[in-house]
Amino acid sequence: MDRQDSSSTPDSTLRPWRGRFVVLAGIVLAAFNLRIAVAAVSPILDVVRVDIDLSDQLAGLLGTVPVIAFAVFGSLVPALSRRFGLEPTLVAALLISAVGEVLRSVSTSAPGFLVWTAVALAGMGMGNVLLPPLVKRYFPDRIGAVTAAYTVTLSLSTAIPPLLVVGMASSLGWRPALGGWALVGLLAAVPWTVVIVRSARARAELASVLEHSPEHTVGLDGRHRHEGRAWRSPLAWGIAVMFGLNSLNTYVMFAWLPHVLIDSGMSEPVAASALALYAFVGMPMSIVTPLLAARMRNPYLLVVLFVAMLAVGYAGLMGAQAGPATWVWVVLAGLGASTFPLGLALINLRSRTSAGAVALSGFVQGVGYLVAGAGPLTAGILYGRSGTWTSTFVFLFGTLVVILLAAVAGCRPSMIEDSWGRRARPGE
Repeated sequence: MDRQDSSSTPDSTLRPWRGRFVVLAGIVLAAFNLRIAVAAVSPILDVVRVDIDLSDQLAGLLGTVPVIAFAVFGSLVPALSRRFGLEPTLVAALLISAVGEVLRSVSTSAPGFLVWTAVALAGMGMGNVLLPPLVKRYFPDRIGAVTAAYTVTLSLSTAIPPLLVVGMASSLGWRPALGGWALVGLLAAVPWTVVIVRSARARAELASVLEHSPEHTVGLDGRHRHEGRAWRSPLAWGIAVMFGLNSLNTYVMFAWLPHVLIDSGMSEPVAASALALYAFVGMPMSIVTPLLAARMRNPYLLVVLFVAMLAVGYAGLMGAQAGPATWVWVVLAGLGASTFPLGLALINLRSRTSAGAVALSGFVQGVGYLVAGAGPLTAGILYGRSGTWTSTFVFLFGTLVVILLAAVAGCRPSMIEDSWGRRARPGE
């Protein structure tokens, strides 16, 4: 799209959100759909297991399916979006997740339940990767604010289903209680369908915004548009390792924090409340972190701050008996997990175009979720061998050191497209 003189578009300055409310609604609704297939199952898993004879082994497999699906199907997004476009690919992902949720809710066998769960998570894994470049495309001037909005919504999609699904299962049965969440994916597809149908008019209305995110830039023209590879970039590896190890730490806490606290002398109900607190304290930081990162040339100091919070929290959890101070350690650990929204923000802050953002997003989240998937299993093995949580926390301390090292490259003020441009052949 050709650049326009800024003096000819005064309305875009006075009303920066004009013409983008449908897109914003689509981003928020899609974000709310991204964790439902995981969060709605665990509170009623015992009921599901009785009805479809889900063994302990297959039930345990449910815990590893999400990260595998997120990594595998998220990595397919760059190729799919180049072929079909970002918006149509997201609509397809939302419909795939809805179909998976409905069909698993009517499954009569454990294998069928697992297969259709994987299908639902495949669509959600694709959505994980698609949202950052869509923010880049439609909100290049509001990256911090919109990233904050959808990361908070992502947290709500983890917290709200467990609060509602038990009551829904009691009154309606577990099948409607799980299948009914497919409506969220269908609803999220509506605004994106509107954007696709009205694409020509939408592009005209958004001209003043999209001029800041040109489709043709150095390092992205010609063959580099299709052959640029994120794995060649130290920047991409830095963000991917930082994102993946932060997610690993978070998954370990969600899987094992209640057990850690129970072993320290805390009762089961109180330990469950501590886990809820751990999840809740991260929500405000999901708002603040992208906004701060968008205003910083190099947000490495944020990484140092969050790692320090994690280190202090882990040290307290590792060495103390249950008491009032335990709540301080839980809060610090929850706040320290804020490198997750920072990683999502960096996908857009370190790319010039939506094409660059989708390549970076696919790589970061594909690698990141593969790394994260090893966390709970490793923590459990270390605990099983030693009988204490000390070796597990030593492992987590080691990941914090790697996060600090990776963030040096991931936070450096450079762009993913620049690494492709440097590999251009003379005369191409």
